[in-house]
Amino acid sequence: MYDVIVVGAGHAGCEAAAAAANTGAKTLLITMQLQNMAQMSCNPAVGGIAKGQIVREIDALGGYMGIITDQTAIQFKMLNKSKGPAMWSPRAQSDRMRFSEAWRLQLEKLPNLDFFQEMVTEVLIEGDKAVGVKTSLGSEIRAKSVVLTNGTFLNGVLHIGLKTLGGGRAGEKAATGITECLVAHGFEAGRMKTGTPPRVDGRSLDYSKMTPQPGDDNPEKFSYLPLTKPLAHQLDCYMTYTSEQVHDILRTGFDRSPMFTGRIQGVGPRYCPSIEDKINRFADKDRHQLFVEPEGWHTVEMYVNGFSTSLPEEVQYEALRKVAGFEQVKFLRPGYAIEYDYFPPTQLKATLETKLVENLFFAGQINGTTGYEEAGAQGLIAGINASRKVQEQSPFVLKRNEAYIGVLIDDLITKGTEEPYRMFTSRAEYRTLLRQDNADARLTPMGYALGLASEERMCLLEEKEAKTAAFVQFFKETSITPEEANPLLAKYDSSPMKQGDKMAKVLARPNITVADFMELPQVKEFADAQQLSKEVLENTEIEIKYAGYIEKEKNNADKLNRLEDIRIPENFNYDKLTSLSFESREKLKKIRPTTLSQASRISGVSPADISILLVYMGR
Repeated sequence: MYDVIVVGAGHAGCEAAAAAANTGAKTLLITMQLQNMAQMSCNPAVGGIAKGQIVREIDALGGYMGIITDQTAIQFKMLNKSKGPAMWSPRAQSDRMRFSEAWRLQLEKLPNLDFFQEMVTEVLIEGDKAVGVKTSLGSEIRAKSVVLTNGTFLNGVLHIGLKTLGGGRAGEKAATGITECLVAHGFEAGRMKTGTPPRVDGRSLDYSKMTPQPGDDNPEKFSYLPLTKPLAHQLDCYMTYTSEQVHDILRTGFDRSPMFTGRIQGVGPRYCPSIEDKINRFADKDRHQLFVEPEGWHTVEMYVNGFSTSLPEEVQYEALRKVAGFEQVKFLRPGYAIEYDYFPPTQLKATLETKLVENLFFAGQINGTTGYEEAGAQGLIAGINASRKVQEQSPFVLKRNEAYIGVLIDDLITKGTEEPYRMFTSRAEYRTLLRQDNADARLTPMGYALGLASEERMCLLEEKEAKTAAFVQFFKETSITPEEANPLLAKYDSSPMKQGDKMAKVLARPNITVADFMELPQVKEFADAQQLSKEVLENTEIEIKYAGYIEKEKNNADKLNRLEDIRIPENFNYDKLTSLSFESREKLKKIRPTTLSQASRISGVSPADISILLVYMGR
């Protein structure tokens, strides 16, 4: 008898199993192939726009994705540095084989976690409660809660041209039985698709015809813990382009494309389209970028980012040979599309527990998301809540103004998704508050209270916050003379000062940075005496420069949170509110929001409907 069984050992499953085990639950992680734990099925990279913020949040709460990425990184970049800090997003290339190995070794250190290799074919449900799982060999394993993180394996089908193969990933069989079991218990299921590009032999490429894409000169890391040092040596990626000639060759295979012949029923990711989809949708573009990414420190395998395809393999090969640098390319494997079952996430509570079956949790691509980071975040929250449910503790839910993870889960359970969901900064209305640099300040105290974040994390955070507050205060209290300031201002064509002012006022001007002030003796002396880190300098600058924006967003969030405090009874009868619109009533009955704030974000529920609910709840 286990407290928690986690089914599937992808990015969601690994975080779920670790979170459950680390919060005191006796946990079993069951998967079809133990050697493929945390496999990077798509590109060998973690982070990116908004996704990097999610990884920092996972790390701040005490999850492992950031730590494992730092241990196995081969390149690090901070994206969007030319924009404001709300848009800065960390991204790392990883060594694919080492990433999977590091995850397994990390999980094997957890005393509360057991492992088992088998296919789960059924969730055992008794009286609307999950009580365990059944495997393909007929074994029944009992548990107080079950977390399903099946990725793309549920009735998975691979497509390459007109050829179809059953499978959850290249070379691995599909998982059967679970969808049928859940549908029989009243769950709604759908189909989605995603794809992957060819993998090629790096020795057959001519990099002199491509543009190198190096990492940052002073790379950072993901984790707030000092377990690893930033990379001293990095591998380059490379950029090249398709051409009209490439597009013409690809078009010769359109009559055998499973996308265009209707063989694929599932909806694919809008923001990561296949190459055939791109040249079809963007017919006015005569070329598209391709990024050539190494799969690890020592392997010759390269990932062709931007060339995801399910066209016949001979068409893939012929077209790719016309790309600059790929004239002599050798394939290690062709690209393919994969179609799989998912369960619309409006069937979930904010804890990721299903509404229909108690003690059953879903996380990752089973909920219609795409991406390692979105999966890992859901796994972490599902694992925490499965463990807390068993231990009869209160649920753990993040709000939209507290984390991108909160935005992700609220979007899924409130709006649902009919295409693979991917996180963007534009989805977060409070992105100035949800920066990658302050994820530890936002979430580490919560992780510490949950028993996930260590004492070391809390001490590091408290030290960073105290030093940042002291440096901010120093800038607010210390004056600067025109003689000191004007040479700095002249560098940026900023109007000169005629009289002295506080340093914070000058730092708040456009383009002026903390680094400019470090040339002043009194600032350098303070920074050296306090041993201020790069992170403290960066946080000080953000707090002073963006103080007005941050305060405005906090006020907006506080207003919204007043609606969060107005709870809607679980079995509330919406039919008795005849003044609600018909569409609103139907949506509210289906989604069953827990608060007025959540109700206000359901598409089809108008501000007038919320006013009616507000008046009624007020009574």
